[in-house]
Amino acid sequence: MSNILILGACGQIGVELTLALRQKWGADHVFATDLAAEHPLLQGTGPFAQLDATDKDAIGAFIRKEGITQVYLLAALLSATGEKAPMKAWDINMRSLLQVLELGVEEKLEKIFWPSSIAVFGPTTPKVDTPQQTVVEPTTVYGISKYAGELWCQYYFDRYGLDVRSVRYPGLISWKGQPGGGTTDYAVAIYHESLATGTYTSFLGEGTVLPMMYMDDAIRATLELMEAPAETLSTRMAYNIAAISFAPEEIGRSIQAHLPEFKLSYAPDSRQAIADSWPQSIDDSLARKDWGWKPQFDLEAMTADMLKNLKNG
Repeated sequence: MSNILILGACGQIGVELTLALRQKWGADHVFATDLAAEHPLLQGTGPFAQLDATDKDAIGAFIRKEGITQVYLLAALLSATGEKAPMKAWDINMRSLLQVLELGVEEKLEKIFWPSSIAVFGPTTPKVDTPQQTVVEPTTVYGISKYAGELWCQYYFDRYGLDVRSVRYPGLISWKGQPGGGTTDYAVAIYHESLATGTYTSFLGEGTVLPMMYMDDAIRATLELMEAPAETLSTRMAYNIAAISFAPEEIGRSIQAHLPEFKLSYAPDSRQAIADSWPQSIDDSLARKDWGWKPQFDLEAMTADMLKNLKNG
């Protein structure tokens, strides 16, 4: 039986991935950790400890104490937040990964998961159906750290045989967690505000098409990749995965189908330049071929599920 350590379990992805892993492996085998206090949705669902993802000695001691065999490293400063403190973002994002990779070799871990992002792409990247392998010139410290991290993951696999796996998440949308400082966070906040006030002012302008994904699909993609036979995987950098692409006005119309009085306005801020540098749609054919990836939620299904759960919550 695997014993799993999650670093950064209280973030947007971490909360739902922790719950999914506990359902799959059993609560006692999934150890949630974060520098922050335990998230309310995780309380009472399994073991939790406060742990700094950049403290290699503490992580190593935890791995040995609990017999950890797999690590999911989710701790990071995201795109918009990272631009406010570039050196801090670089330090957290890179030091945490390099230390976990080193521990993977030293402690002979079975598997490591580390998420990348569409932030690795830049303004010179083809914007439509962005290929798995293409021009990669990120313009944010978050994107730079993610692409450097992808190369390190491939390096540790090639040199040490370390079984490290990754996906390039698009913008992620969830009713369970609050936005975490990313450029695509408007697509989470818009649902909350549509119910709370009936209005929303988007920090991205009309016509800004970005790749997005409902969190249910993102969690399923992560689990499916981690369960895929190693011999089927053709890259250890990060797989493109895709689901939906839309602009703010499209998500606004999908909400108006349920809430006809909802009003959407626009006030683009500094995040607009980041969004303009990213792709509009992603070619995920390699993930589909290698491990059978396929999304389940389109925009209409996602909006219906988001509004239903936020109302019930």
